[in-house]
Formats: sequence, C-alpha cells, structure tokens
Amino acid sequence: MGEFFSWQRLITNFPILIVKLPITFEIVAVAFSFGFVLALLIATARIKKIPVLNQILTVFISFERGTPLLVQMLVVYYALPILLYSLFGIDTRRWEKIIFVDLALILNQGVFLGEIFRGAILSIPRGQREAALACGFSDFNAFVKVVLPQAARVALPATGLTLIGLFQETSLVFMIGVIDIIGRASALGATTGHNLESYLIIAFLFVMINFALTAITTKIDKNLTYGAKSVRTGAA
Repeated sequence: MGEFFSWQRLITNFPILIVKLPITFEIVAVAFSFGFVLALLIATARIKKIPVLNQILTVFISFERGTPLLVQMLVVYYALPILLYSLFGIDTRRWEKIIFVDLALILNQGVFLGEIFRGAILSIPRGQREAALACGFSDFNAFVKVVLPQAARVALPATGLTLIGLFQETSLVFMIGVIDIIGRASALGATTGHNLESYLIIAFLFVMINFALTAITTKIDKNLTYGAKSVRTGAA
C-alpha cells in the first residue's frame, strides 16, 4: 500500500496544491458574475422574442447546450484569435490563456443561467404583473418589484446547482494550459510519479466547497420562502 499511497506525500502535497485554489475561485467568480449579467440579457431577449436576435440566440444556445464544455473552450481558444484578427486586426498572441477560459465559461454560464432565468420569469402568472400595473406601477417597476423577486425564488435552487457545477467544470481549464489546482496536481504527478495523493486532496477540497455552497443556497432558499410558507400556513 505504501508504494501507491503515502500519508507523508499527502501532507507534503497539500500546501503545494492549496496555493493554486485561488485561481479556481477567480475563474468561478469572473465566469459566474459576468455570466449572470449575460444571462439576464439573454433571458430578456428570449422572452421579448426580439426578431433576428432571438433566432441567433436559439442557434447559439443549441450549440452551448449540445457540445461539451471542453470543445467550447477549444473553439474560443483557437477560433476567437482568428476572428478578432480578421475583423479588427487585434493580435491576441500575448493574451493570457485564462482570458480565453473566462470567455468560454462566461458564454456557457450565460446560456444555462439565461434559460433558468427565462423559465423562472415565465413561471410567474401574468396576473401578478397586470395587478401591479393596475396599482400604478410602471412596467419596469412591476417587473423589478413584483415579478423579479418571485422569479428569483424559483430560480435559486437551479442557480445554486449551476454554480456548484461550475466549480467542477474548472477541472478542464488545465487542458488549454491554465495551471490551476488540477494542472498543478498533474505536473506534480508527472514529477514525482505519484498521482493518488494529489487527486485525493483535490477531491476533498471540492467536496468541502460543494457542502459549503449547498449550505449557503439552502439557507438563502429558506429565507426567501419563509414568508410564502407563513402565508400558506395562515391560509390553511
């Protein structure tokens, strides 16, 4: 057993790997934040069925949902520089690889979150908005103050799962040369000839992150649904 697994290697590798974890958090923060904004724009455009744009988004969404994330990263990494140089003369050869990773993940998150948001908004009865308009709300205020809070409650569980999945998807970024925690583990294994300890550490860290995010989203969900449950209980 000692030949394949060593507690000493486990302890030694832990600080070597943990220093790369902030890169993973950075990738997730950038992708989720900008993806969230993009998702709102996509959901709005899809709901309003803007001509031409809606058709373009339909094709784009089909591509994002129908292809592996690694393929999307490779397309962005290899095709985007050609496109930018051909159309605008922009040379991306000095760009850091993490920029392409961020762009690919932002597009991916924008699509998946956009569909979640669209479904959540459409699930709110139209009577809610109409009642708000009848009470003197503007169309914008009716959406922001009446529809959006209810849609957020509906979208939260799926959004939390998407965020958890995003952490797991970052394990692919080393495939295009970004040295995150997975890439560091791969390099460490190639140097030492031992991989098990490093991947056990990564598995442990990702499980802990999963537990933390699940606990946070569950807590937020309970807080958001507290009033609704109270109303239902009182009505009963």
